Amino acid sequence: MIIPTLRYTDAKAAIEFLERAFGFERHTVMEDGDVITHAELRYGDGVVMLGTGGQGDARFDTGRNVIYVVVEDPDAHYEQAKAAGAEIVMELTDQDYGSRDYAAEDPEGNVWSFGTYNPFTA
Repeated sequence: MIIPTLRYTDAKAAIEFLERAFGFERHTVMEDGDVITHAELRYGDGVVMLGTGGQGDARFDTGRNVIYVVVEDPDAHYEQAKAAGAEIVMELTDQDYGSRDYAAEDPEGNVWSFGTYNPFTA
């Protein structure tokens, strides 16, 4: 299992955006004042961990990332993201390899790609 870990300047706002725009669900959120020390958000069988950057060992802070998430209905997911104000950076596209994908950027510049391609079933 691989679990991406992200750092945000405003992790609280990032959590709210990821829930509203992309349908993630809070599993664990640990706070110390305005700082998110550790959070785990779930989407299906997947998890992403995140927190507020600049709060410890700088080697664990991250920059811009690109994350791919398998979704069952990319059209509905796209509409949810768009309605929540996500910046769409790649419109819904039918790929040559059979996937239907789109990509959106979160408020801090991470690119989230959503599509039907699943390497475990391909």
